[in-house]
Amino acid sequence: MLPVILGRKRGMATVFTPEGTAVAVTVVEAGPCYVTQVRTLERDGYSAIQLGYEETKRLTKPERGHLKNLPSLRYLREFRVQPEGLPAVGEKIDVSAFTPGERVDVVGTSKGKGFAGVVKRHHFRGGPKTHGQADRLRAPGSIGATTTPGRVFKGMRMAGHMGARRVTTKNLQVVRADPERNLLLLAGAIPGPTSGLVMIRKSSLPK
Repeated sequence: MLPVILGRKRGMATVFTPEGTAVAVTVVEAGPCYVTQVRTLERDGYSAIQLGYEETKRLTKPERGHLKNLPSLRYLREFRVQPEGLPAVGEKIDVSAFTPGERVDVVGTSKGKGFAGVVKRHHFRGGPKTHGQADRLRAPGSIGATTTPGRVFKGMRMAGHMGARRVTTKNLQVVRADPERNLLLLAGAIPGPTSGLVMIRKSSLPK
């Protein structure tokens, strides 16, 4: 089966290895997912699969037409895969595609923090706490030069919207897979809030 799946983050827990070591894990309710579309090199110029996750009752007519003969699925995501052994539309994927000990990458949307200053957003030290300064403790300080270059460089770290961005955490170990309850236990933390949508795929890093 394909080592790629969609799921929701359900929180963190602690499990013990057979040696008695405590491991912090993130519990993900993953799948079951369905293959809703297959892209091939001959027809589309690249090979990929589209997965659908989480059944819902609210779909538009075009969405229902796209998911003909399939459950009404809320989320659709596409993954690049190797052209060899592509699955058929309608194939079901669950956590049994993953085995304990293997490594995965998890893609999610980080927690939104709203508008944040440079101290919180970029870990700036802030201004001096003495020598007469009154209101510059959390200010960014100078952001540019004078005549040369006479402008602020692109990418300057400043205050702005923090979080709510696509984040990939790589090379996490699968601690346990429970197909009966559709649960996947991953060592460590993954991006996003509780109940946030995540995509889990086989790790892209070399072993």
